[in-house]
Amino acid sequence: MTINAIAEDFAALDDWEDRYKYLIDLGNSLPPMDDSLKTEASKVKGCMSQVWMLLSWDGGKLTLLADSDAQIVRGLIAVLRALFVGKTVAEIENIDVEKTFRDLGLEGHISPNRRNGFFSMVEVVRAFTSRRT
Repeated sequence: MTINAIAEDFAALDDWEDRYKYLIDLGNSLPPMDDSLKTEASKVKGCMSQVWMLLSWDGGKLTLLADSDAQIVRGLIAVLRALFVGKTVAEIENIDVEKTFRDLGLEGHISPNRRNGFFSMVEVVRAFTSRRT
């Protein structure tokens, strides 16, 4: 799913209760992450919930496998995947994540802890891609 498709779906929903349900549905559609991959090394620091991320390159494009023990956070992972997966380093460097976060309306409806966790995941992606340049 693309970030534009997510934004369109969000815009079509009337209230935030429906958007939260949609976010949870997005999280439920994540590719499964085997429990054996959920290690301290793959754990994202700075998240209140447990979050695990594995990043790699496939033909110069980012792949990302991630999971969380919290439903809303899994939805935020789906947003993160829509932003970054299948992109090159140059494309990733040009993504304005804060603007996208605001444009989706997440800024005012996601708790500060969840927001901080989301941006901790973004920082993991940024740190990983910066090693590629």
